[in-house]
Amino acid sequence: MTSTTRPETISKSERVYRTLRRRIVDGTYVGGYRLVLDQLARELDVSPVPVREAVRRLEAEGLVTFTHNVGAQVRGIDVSDYAEAMETLAYLEGAVTSLAATHLTPERIAHARALNDEMRHLLEHGLDAVRFTELNERFHRVLCEVCPNGHLFSVLDREWQRMSRIRRSSFAAMPARSPQSVTEHDRILALLEHGAPADEIERAAREHKLRTMHEYLATRSGAAGV
Repeated sequence: MTSTTRPETISKSERVYRTLRRRIVDGTYVGGYRLVLDQLARELDVSPVPVREAVRRLEAEGLVTFTHNVGAQVRGIDVSDYAEAMETLAYLEGAVTSLAATHLTPERIAHARALNDEMRHLLEHGLDAVRFTELNERFHRVLCEVCPNGHLFSVLDREWQRMSRIRRSSFAAMPARSPQSVTEHDRILALLEHGAPADEIERAAREHKLRTMHEYLATRSGAAGV
């Protein structure tokens, strides 16, 4: 008797959720964009119910807000929220990177170095902020995904996803940060290659993220004062 593998089936609510979330993260829906349930239901060929369920999930993730007499809107970038989220991300990423350090193979470190070299190449031939951000995300994922604490990594992964929309705009807003980021990656890789103490690796990874946060906040503050 032969068995056949059926393709994965997902609910309408899950399909709508994935579609809307992808559009928010990739910037198709910018901050303030109104999510009109009936309109989305017609576009996605579903009833308003799965759209409503999907929007509630996005609201729980902090990607969507409800305003009286307006309805559901894509959440914009709030400076105070950004600072708290990035600070959280810095400490999480520092801890996960240090825990993953002893589980990194030479091949994985070489992969991370190749990604960083590609980021450096972009800087030398005209910065594509979207591509640079994608490479940056892959760089950190390569170093962190072998963390032996699966729960801690899953928390970090959720924060990465929540912050990805903001990170895509941050490098474009502060181009001087990009070469600094590549140099800091080199330092983290050197620490990992030479088996540096866990606390030193954690501190380097944490400070790397905090520097991005401080520079972005300074950029926003300067823009507000113009």
